[in-house]
Amino acid sequence: METRVAVMSIILEDSARAEEINTILHTYGRYIIGRMGIPYRQKNIHIISVAVDAPQDAISAMAGRLGRIPGVNIKTAYSNFTSCAEE
Repeated sequence: METRVAVMSIILEDSARAEEINTILHTYGRYIIGRMGIPYRQKNIHIISVAVDAPQDAISAMAGRLGRIPGVNIKTAYSNFTSCAEE
């Protein structure tokens, strides 16, 4: 199975939705390389970066689920690097 490396940038405007985000990220945890969360208290938002190595379908599904949460904005940047996943 071919995988791609990507970075998801998430801006959370409603901290009450953090548990929903964490649940989705946990569901796709096997693909997550690393994540970083930054609370921007002056603006009352949270910025989350998630690096993944996953099949294209999994990245799209995760981004779609996250993007449907009210108060969440997400953008995904893909590398040109692809590889075959180890089974």
